Formats: sequence, C-alpha cells, structure tokens
Amino acid sequence: AQPLSLDRFGEPLHRFDAFTLSGCNLRPTSRGTVRVSHRSVSAQPEIAPNYLSTPEDRHVAADILRATRRLVEQPALGRYHPEEYLPGAQVGDGEEELVQAAGEIGTTIFHPVGTARMGRRDDPGAVVDGRLRVFGLGGLRVIDASVMPHIVSGNTSTPTIMIAQKGAEMMLEDARNGVPVRQILAR
Repeated sequence: AQPLSLDRFGEPLHRFDAFTLSGCNLRPTSRGTVRVSHRSVSAQPEIAPNYLSTPEDRHVAADILRATRRLVEQPALGRYHPEEYLPGAQVGDGEEELVQAAGEIGTTIFHPVGTARMGRRDDPGAVVDGRLRVFGLGGLRVIDASVMPHIVSGNTSTPTIMIAQKGAEMMLEDARNGVPVRQILAR
C-alpha cells in the first residue's frame, strides 16, 4: 500500500486524498523477448514483455484485483469511504474483464532476471556456467541478476548483492590460483 495515487509511473500525483494497493505476481509464467533491432550498437533493442500471455498469469492478475477490492471493503477502511479509481467500479468481477483491466493498468516492477541465466553447457537457454563464466568467451563473466534462472519470490536486490559478492570471490579465487584465461575458455 502506498499513500498516493497516479495513473502511470512518471505522471503527476492525483490531487485528491488516495492510497494505492499494488499486487504482484511473484511467479509469472509469461516470457518476453529482447531482440537486437539494428546493426548499430547504439540502436534501441526491440522489447516485447508479453505480460499476461499465459492462462496462469491471466488468472493471477484477475485474483489480485479481486483481492485488492476485498481489502478495500474491510470495516477498518469504512470510515474513509474509499472509492475505486482504477480499474474503476464500472469494471465487473468477471475473469476476462479483470484481465483486460490488469493489462491496461499493469506495469513492470523493474526487476527483470534470467536474461543470461546460469546453467549447464547443454542447456540451450543458459549463458553462464556455475562460476558465472560466459560459455565460449574466455575471461568474461556476468555477475548480476540476469544469471538467476528464475526470479525469487521477493525483491531482487539482496540476491543480486549476494551474486555480486560470490562472483567477486570466484574471480579472486581464480586469480590466486593462476587459472589462465585459455583454461576458462575451454570449459
């Protein structure tokens, strides 16, 4: 819950008393893509988040909106006479209505993971090994949230710090042991 209201991130706050209840699907099954759109390295990539593209995610989105409505109907909030602004009282409780509304008002929570996921060499979706080394490129590691094979059920900040700490320890260990770049490349 937040003591504010706005239509979209980056837009001005509403000028009326309000609060916002936000729900989040902690285990989304929809998968998006990021593709190179041009030969120029300065060109923006094509990003297709594909939110709500699976039946599971659509059902969770509808349930989140139902749950927030139930919370607002609790007696403890009654004295404030809350009115639903988004998606709006005109949106019914039907699954498809709620999914459409969720698609219109939903947004990212800015915690993408798994774009360079860790895995075995024979995993076609894996980019790095268990020591965070990029397959086929000697001397290059990825040490951030992108190596998580799956998103955690919470904020990604602490796990990302842990990955960074472990990655730094592995790099220092390899340097102390004199592991040559050629040997890393061969793995």
